[in-house]
This record gives sequence, structure tokens and C-alpha cells, in this order.
Amino acid sequence: MVPDLFDRSHFDAGPPHDVFRTLREESPVAFFPEPDGPGFWGVFRYADVVEVSRHPQRFASAPAVFIQDPRDPVVTGELLINQDPPRHTKLRKLVNRGFTPRQIAALEPHVRAMVVGLLDRVTAMGEFDLVHDLAVELPLQVIAELVGVPHDERHQVFEWTERMMSNDTDDTAAFEQDSQAALAEMFAYADRLAAARTTGDGTDLLSVLLRADVDGEALTQFEVDVFFMLLMNAGSETTRNLITGGTLALFEHPDQHARLAADPGLVPSAIEEMLRWVTPVMHFRRTAQVDLEIAGQPIAAGDKVVMWYTSANRDGAQFPASDTFDVGRTPNDHVAFGAGGPHFCLGASLARLEARILFEELLARMPTLAPAGAPVHLRSNFINGIKSLPVRV
Repeated sequence: MVPDLFDRSHFDAGPPHDVFRTLREESPVAFFPEPDGPGFWGVFRYADVVEVSRHPQRFASAPAVFIQDPRDPVVTGELLINQDPPRHTKLRKLVNRGFTPRQIAALEPHVRAMVVGLLDRVTAMGEFDLVHDLAVELPLQVIAELVGVPHDERHQVFEWTERMMSNDTDDTAAFEQDSQAALAEMFAYADRLAAARTTGDGTDLLSVLLRADVDGEALTQFEVDVFFMLLMNAGSETTRNLITGGTLALFEHPDQHARLAADPGLVPSAIEEMLRWVTPVMHFRRTAQVDLEIAGQPIAAGDKVVMWYTSANRDGAQFPASDTFDVGRTPNDHVAFGAGGPHFCLGASLARLEARILFEELLARMPTLAPAGAPVHLRSNFINGIKSLPVRV
């Protein structure tokens, strides 16, 4: 019997990897019902997820990359992740300049200073919550600075992103109402920030967007607002869960924790293994543009096709000993940032930089960091997140 992947009880303790293993082996492309919708095809094997990702002409991101169709298609349609070439290509170029390898590399001294400051503070606490006191703070400070959010206002913006992204309730109507309210508040805030920058020459991404043009036309304020929301959501949410989930993986695999502490040169490969192991964003959707087949399964034009990255990243056909956490794993062509194609994660280099610096400093300063309580998982079938992880130095 095919499980109900909309039932978040399957995800109470994180992704149900035993369920995904069975699906890969027995139903690699399977149809699932959907509340208030036509249902969707789930794709679970690595090779098939890559196939869907790399052919946007056949598998479109519009109208949405989320399983259920948007209730507010005007806002959703403007999100970069929900658009297809050629408009997606033009819009992505606007923010690419803030995420080039040279730009990201130049951030390293500043990010390291942020990390050292955060670790000094939590070390003095002795016992702290890894999520709230460390994993939230680093990516939030970095993306707020890049986008142009004043330092003392970053937590307000983070609260809005949480209300929009972290659905942890079975009351769907209440969540959607609160999410829409948070969206309106964030847009109003972006309008105020933009009003103070329209005549300036700032280098933050908000200023860059305000000066940009697409085919000779400036972005509308609404388009700027949507860009702002996407950057703040993506820039803080997923890296936070990589840091927390990666630390938890080290706690759960003390041999790998000791191996990494003894050989800091393994940190870059450890980050890739954390990305594979955690997979902070568990799935995204595409929509079939023509009648086609995936792994022999007929798919009709207009059908929803959902790529389960969290399943693909445990596919034994791609990853030997896929259920083993190995900080030295190479090669490691995971799909935690997507599987190539035009929608490969814009902030992948930034996330890797933040995580690498954090774990370099964490291992050097707190080699005996240990859990001080059980993790509390986010009850979500979309974000593999942890809400709380008590630790002690």
C-alpha cells in the first residue's frame, strides 16, 4: 500500500527513509492523492530525479514548485523558483552577481569573524540551544547583511520567514491565514527599505535590484518585494537546517565525529555528506508539459511530478553504503541543492562557506560538544528541520 506522504506523522522524527527505500525498490514512480487537488506522481530514484531536473522544457517549474497549486498565483508566479526560461534566466542574472565564487570567497574573513563572535557567546553560556543560539544566527546575519537588512531588524524578518515556511500544524487554514499575514508584513517592510535606497548606489542586493532592469524595464516594487522574500527565506532557512542536522549526525555517529575532529581537512567532504544525509529541502515539484514516460511510467501533460531529493540522496544505486554516514565520502554527487538544470540552488556556494567555517571553528573550539537533550523535529514533509537541539560545551 502506498503511504500518504501528506500525512506529517510519517515525518515526526525526520524523513521516513524506510518508506522511501521501499518506494525506490517497488514503486519508483508512484501516484499519490492530494488534499483538494488532482494528486501527483512521486519520483524517488536518483537517476529519475536528475532526469526531471535537467529538462525544463518537458518538466516546467510554473505554476509552482510546491505540490499544491498556489492560492495566490499572482505572488507565487513572480517567485524566481516558480519561473522557467527565458524569464527565469534573465531574473536570475540580476542576483547572480551577489553569489559569484569571487564574491563568496571575499566574504570568508567577515563570516569567520561572525562565527567566532557567536561561538564566544555560546561558550560562555555553557549549555545552549544549537538551533536558536547558533544555527539560526549565522545564516540570518549573513543574508541580512547581503540583502541590506539592518542588523537589529533581522529577527523580525526571520519571524516572517518562519511563519511562511515552517508549517508545523495540522490546521491548514490557520497556517495559510497566518502565512498570508506574514507575507503582507514582509512586503510592507521591503517597501520601506526600498524607499530609503531608490536614489542610492549601495552594493547590497536590494539596492542592486532597485537599479536593475529586465529587457530595458526596471523591476516593479512588487517584483522587488517578491525577490526580497525569496532571498530572506532561502538564505536563512535551509542553511540553519544543514548546520543543525549536520551536528546531530555527528552526535549520532561518534566515530565520524572523532574522525573529523582528528582530521579537519575532511571538513569540506563532511559538509557534502551532511547535505546528502540531511537534505534540508526534501522535495520540489515540476509540471509535465507533454505526454511522456518516467522509468516506463506514462505521465500525462499537466500532471504534477514531485522529485523527492531526500529519497534520491539515499539511493544505493548512486551512493555505495547509502545508509552509512561517511565524512570522507567521495565522490558525493548529492542533489541537496537540486540536480543541475536552471534551478540549481543560487546560494549553494554561500551555504557551503558558512557551514565549512562554522564546523572548522566548532571542532577546534568545542571538540567535546555533546547533546544535552533530545532534538525536537519540525513536523513537515517539505523542510527537514529541527526546532530545538539542546547542547552543552
